[in-house]
Amino acid sequence: MATVSSSSSGSTIAAAATTTTTSGTKTTTSVDWDALITAQVATKTAAATTIDTKITANKAKISAYQSLQTLLATLTTDTTAMSKSIVNSLSSSLYGSRSATITATGDVSASSAVSMSISNGTATGDHTLTISQLATAQKVIGTSVSDKTADLGYTGSFSIGLAGGTSADISVTSGMSMEDVVDSINAQSSTTNVQASIIQVSSSSYEMVLTALNDNANIQTSTISGNDVLNGLGITDSTGAFADVLQKAQPAQFTLDGISLTRDTNDITDVLSGVSFSLLQTTPTGSTVNIAIDTDTSAIETALTTFVKSYNAVRDFVATQQSLSSDGTVDSTSVLFGDGTMRNIMTQLEQSMNTSVGGLSMSDLGLSFDENNDLVLSASKLQTTLADNLSGVIALLASKTTTSSSTLAVINTNASPPASFVLDLAVDSSGALTSASVGGDSSLFTVSGSTIIGAANTIYAGMAFTYSGSTAQSITVTSTTGIAAQINAQATAASNTSTGSLQNVVTNLQSQDDSMQSQIDDINARAAVYKAMLTAQYSKYQSAISTANSTLDYLSALLNSSSN
Repeated sequence: MATVSSSSSGSTIAAAATTTTTSGTKTTTSVDWDALITAQVATKTAAATTIDTKITANKAKISAYQSLQTLLATLTTDTTAMSKSIVNSLSSSLYGSRSATITATGDVSASSAVSMSISNGTATGDHTLTISQLATAQKVIGTSVSDKTADLGYTGSFSIGLAGGTSADISVTSGMSMEDVVDSINAQSSTTNVQASIIQVSSSSYEMVLTALNDNANIQTSTISGNDVLNGLGITDSTGAFADVLQKAQPAQFTLDGISLTRDTNDITDVLSGVSFSLLQTTPTGSTVNIAIDTDTSAIETALTTFVKSYNAVRDFVATQQSLSSDGTVDSTSVLFGDGTMRNIMTQLEQSMNTSVGGLSMSDLGLSFDENNDLVLSASKLQTTLADNLSGVIALLASKTTTSSSTLAVINTNASPPASFVLDLAVDSSGALTSASVGGDSSLFTVSGSTIIGAANTIYAGMAFTYSGSTAQSITVTSTTGIAAQINAQATAASNTSTGSLQNVVTNLQSQDDSMQSQIDDINARAAVYKAMLTAQYSKYQSAISTANSTLDYLSALLNSSSN
């Protein structure tokens, strides 16, 4: 606001020679309009600041939940193979891992006689192998020429291939050398399975060799037209037979567990399911190679070692979130302090560790908690139990399903199978399986031929059986769920990024944040409108004051002029 004041010379007003001076005071520039507006707008946005603090706190919780999700996902991964007891070609069960030990009896080196590889799930057991003859490929040689690069002077064509295979025609012209003929033969090797080469006997003596690429298969040749090129090179005689056979074609002959076997190759893949072995040399009379195929228990030890690390990682994270400061207050980093979801997950994991199956418990696996409550593994204790009771270890760790009838075989089971149920099987007049039901509900399983599969989204999902019977039966199915299987199911349920319990909490917090951010946006929008209103209003005030100041200046000048 502007003020106007006047002053006069007092006692001389009534006098003739009177002088009057008029002046004014302007205060417009003493007001900080911007600060005034900012302060008024801040009262409107204070609520937004409070809400933003809540969003920041929620984001810290979301980050912590996601960290726990990641740790539990790792725990899921590290328990998956241990949680499955079914061993077959489709299963990724840890217990299908196999190791083979090869030893020899008699005057032979096992590693020199045979090499082998085995697939997961191969049947365990011992086998005895003897090798009386290795499979060989036919190899023939021709007569000598003095220059392998000189023109042979032959013109003609011949056919070459393996007995029972595909042949190819080789054309030879007079300007071709032995090297050229070899190149032409080798250009067709992928078709004929015959390979040619040249042996340098001396500086002036070269001989061509033909070798079959398959064992126990004879090379076959015939002249088609023109010169008999192969006869000219000494490969064949005048009758067409090979002149000099370096190595005859023969099959591998061996015995496995006393059974005499013959194969056209030394690489044997079709004798024992899941086992491939290569015959390297014959075994002397009285000598044998002994093969022992067992479950690879070292893989179980490795898996448990990994499990201990991932379990402790989860436990340590939860402990950190429950920590207090030195003054007894909640530590600032413990953003999930007292969180029920996190506590429930950890309680479930701890309870699973206390599971016992068949009289075995975690202590039999060499697992225990140390003074810091960290899970530790005694390798020696585990190895002892694995050696004494491998099936017990599997039952203690994995989910395992059995049936009361040998006609119902278990193909697969899930991580959390029902402890027990009766499967009612119906057949038609021919004895073919028609339905499988539980408690009269046939929608819980689907039947395809003799295969019975648990329906999706039921407790039987993931379970599968084959039925070899031909009559209607009610068969009891019993399952146990071991430590690894329970923890795998719990960690999966918690960490799943679509349907997991932690994701539900995260999604809820994110939804809250979105809602609160909308509130902030609305508050800020209203504050912006309010600020614009204040700015316009104060601008009018400033304009009015400016006008008043101008009027004051005018009046002061006018009065001063009149008084003069």
